[in-house]
Amino acid sequence: TALKAAFGFLKPNQGDIRLEGKSILKIPPYEKIRSGLAYIPQQPGVFKDMTVEENLELGGWTFRRDKKQVRDKIEQNYERFPALRDKRKQATGELSGGQQRMVEIGRTLMAEPTMLLVDEPTAGLSKMLAKEVYDMLVDLKKENLTILLVDQEIRQALKIADYVYVLELGRNKFEGPASDFNDLEKAFWVT
Repeated sequence: TALKAAFGFLKPNQGDIRLEGKSILKIPPYEKIRSGLAYIPQQPGVFKDMTVEENLELGGWTFRRDKKQVRDKIEQNYERFPALRDKRKQATGELSGGQQRMVEIGRTLMAEPTMLLVDEPTAGLSKMLAKEVYDMLVDLKKENLTILLVDQEIRQALKIADYVYVLELGRNKFEGPASDFNDLEKAFWVT
């Protein structure tokens, strides 16, 4: 809910949402993309009948008049996700869940976001594929991309987090540097 509100899919009952000190509450999602904010929902949102490359091309809509830039961004995604290069002409619906997630993340990165809102990226994936997704997020963090991650996979999230907010019933219950949450993680969330 918090990420959907931040991206503009839901309107909060009260308060404000700010990015770099400026209110973004009334800005529509397509304008947020242009300003550097991107959203990856919990459920994969690939176009299954389209090829991998067509899905990636859609992510370059903000550069649609600059075919070379779109091409360059697609190549960057193939370098980032080598498993997609050989599958570029394959229908995305034929890919594994982890590969579909790669396509979705790649398509999102086509718009050159500075902040990525990621909602439970490993929901429904096997442990092996979930590890691949988290490895992708670690790599994106190394590229200086700000990531706001919502996830119930506490152990994985704490490995890449710098700062943590724990929400309970929509309210902030705890917050602080990720290193402060190691004991809480053991005591309250993991059995």
